[in-house]
Amino acid sequence: MTEEMRFLPRKAVLSAEEIIRLATLFVDLGVQKIRLTGGEPLVRPDIVDIAQGLSNIEGLNELVMTTNGSQLPTLARPLVAAGISRINVSLDTLCDSQFAELSRTGDLSKVLAGLDAAIDAGFERIRLNTVLLTGKNDTQIEPLIDYALHKGIDIAFIEEMPMGHITQTDRELSLVPSAQVLETIRRRFNLVPIVGSSTDGPARRYSVQGTSTEVGVISPITDNFCDACNRLRITPDGRLVLCLGHENSLDLRQMLRSDMDSSSLKRAIVAALAYKPERHVFDQPDEPQVVRLMNATGG
Repeated sequence: MTEEMRFLPRKAVLSAEEIIRLATLFVDLGVQKIRLTGGEPLVRPDIVDIAQGLSNIEGLNELVMTTNGSQLPTLARPLVAAGISRINVSLDTLCDSQFAELSRTGDLSKVLAGLDAAIDAGFERIRLNTVLLTGKNDTQIEPLIDYALHKGIDIAFIEEMPMGHITQTDRELSLVPSAQVLETIRRRFNLVPIVGSSTDGPARRYSVQGTSTEVGVISPITDNFCDACNRLRITPDGRLVLCLGHENSLDLRQMLRSDMDSSSLKRAIVAALAYKPERHVFDQPDEPQVVRLMNATGG
């Protein structure tokens, strides 16, 4: 079943000033890295101003972004100038017909042009994010690896997280396990594990021997990494989501617009963190579904 795309009223979405204020509070509380994601962050006409405001926050070490890439031909250079250091571009296939089906409204040529613009703009690193679905685009592992190697960029294969209205049978049939992805890649390439600290959170990373390209796998279903998760997400309408696998959240927008002072906001955020779940329940069919979609949360 195709999920209908819905757009929030403008007044429901956090303003640039509210985003920067919240980010400042989180940095004061110890956050060192912020990722702008979506939905699609580049549809906001003020996205470069937001990036510039965030990069000016004292104590923030890294500002990165995930995008569908379609707006990068015009925005790549302004984003680099505004302080975005690394960028992830969602790309699930290099086949035009598959891309049209999977994205519903997308134009593959625009994304590929956006990637070229990003390479020219000089981001520190560029990574493709690919979600594979059995019977849809699971034949795209090798073409996408070859593309990443040709362009000198990185790629991560992400197991689909079952969000929205989906049955357990659908979950099992669509999943392409990370182990299968790595097995396919290793038939042609030698992958060398990258050990030590990583800025990519849950990704298990490998270098493709003899190249500058890194390959990552993110395995929320087959290799649960909840014990190491320190991520928080703020939705476009200002809800603090403590875990992608749970529905509970804190309404920060209401607090911001009630003229709550910064100290009180920080106390509310810290109190909410006590309720960060121990783990998600994507792999437990008897647990409640998460009906919130990724495009309403951010990756």
